[in-house]
Amino acid sequence: MSRARTARRIAAGAAYGGGGLGLVGVAAVGLVLAEVQFAKKTVGTGLGDPPRADGLYGSDFGGPAAGPGCPGPGPLRLAMLGDSTAAGLGVHRARQTPAALLASGLAAVAERPVELRNVALSGAMSDDLDRQVGVLLDGDEEAPAPDVCVIMIGANDVTRRMPPTQSVRYLTSAVRRLRLAGCEVVVGTCPDLGTIEPVYQPLRWLARRVSRQLAAAQTIGVVALGARTISMGDLLGPEFAANPREMFGPDSYHPSAEGYATAAMAILPTVCAALSLWPESDRLDLARNEDMLPVAKAASAAAGQAGTEVTAARGPWALLKHRRRRRVPAESPEPSPAEA
Repeated sequence: MSRARTARRIAAGAAYGGGGLGLVGVAAVGLVLAEVQFAKKTVGTGLGDPPRADGLYGSDFGGPAAGPGCPGPGPLRLAMLGDSTAAGLGVHRARQTPAALLASGLAAVAERPVELRNVALSGAMSDDLDRQVGVLLDGDEEAPAPDVCVIMIGANDVTRRMPPTQSVRYLTSAVRRLRLAGCEVVVGTCPDLGTIEPVYQPLRWLARRVSRQLAAAQTIGVVALGARTISMGDLLGPEFAANPREMFGPDSYHPSAEGYATAAMAILPTVCAALSLWPESDRLDLARNEDMLPVAKAASAAAGQAGTEVTAARGPWALLKHRRRRRVPAESPEPSPAEA
């Protein structure tokens, strides 16, 4: 069965209550059991809590809020949700986390301050997104909803064998709540777990297959709600394949500071496009091999090519975009609250 058809079945099951299509077939369990146990012992261990990066970025661009004595618009509000990758596990400085890098980059593009709030949780699966959205939207009734939310989720769903229909159902429910609250949403889809060095065949092939299937199904589910997705793929593309020692952290599973910067550089254009800040329009650029495809085919193609954006077009069609990456600032414009 093609990846597009499988992803369509998963997304349909998530939408209509199905749940029987699992990531790992019964016949494969015995084959990969030893590899799974080995991988669990060798990756993702020995790291402390990720640094906190919440606070204001780009304050040089304006005051903390519009009002008397502070002309102009207030800060843009950016929220990060998801798992350990969204939280920035594996780096030591707040400014090295993907959320801080995105906040700094967004402030530079918009020339406005950006107020960052990160509610991502290390170890989270998609079923934790409901709690994270509640923290953002229900904690303070007077606080406005974020302008844009970035969600990075899916890897733990694969490694802990959550049925993909459930995984997509939790994600689409969270995206729906955020969209109803007026937020733009960008989803970094499930990364390609077949790139992790301590994972060997046949688990490497299986991990790649199921993570790409989940990524495609995530795209089908959320694009229908008006969100955009960016394929995390092999975190992200040839840089990681060519330089795994530099791009992965000491646990060989989570990105290093350089790896997070590469990922943030790929996500930033889609975040800016969601806020109508990017100079490139949503029209196709044939010189960059962009296309308009049925949503399932666009989702499948994006899952196989890291750094690819999918956004709704019209009817059952979606745009497949390859936006030019923009380098994010190496340092936050001012010391982050966690390091002040």
